Amino acid sequence: QVQLMESGGGLVQAGGSLRLSCVFSGGAFSSYNMGWYRQAPGKKRESVALISQGGLSTYYADSVKGRFTISRDNAKNHAYLQMNSLEPEDTAVYYCSAYLMSSNEDYWGKGTLVTVSS
Repeated sequence: QVQLMESGGGLVQAGGSLRLSCVFSGGAFSSYNMGWYRQAPGKKRESVALISQGGLSTYYADSVKGRFTISRDNAKNHAYLQMNSLEPEDTAVYYCSAYLMSSNEDYWGKGTLVTVSS
């Protein structure tokens, strides 16, 4: 059974940086597309950044382009989200997701809270 666990959230001032990590277990990590999503209070969950199995293709939401960077280390079964120039609007619970295209399976972590103070 695939399991995901996020870490690295916390409280940071506007303009600061955080690096989120997601550890993957229970499957072949390199077979999964990975993504970071977030859900702010009272809002729907939205995609933030996605990365392909080999890491060559990435996608970013317009709101984070140029500030966030998604990456992965297939040898360590980890995915990362480097967040720079954080804004109060980035405050949310951030979730890691793994998607296996061949079987249309997706898995989610429990989330890590990021709070950006102004």
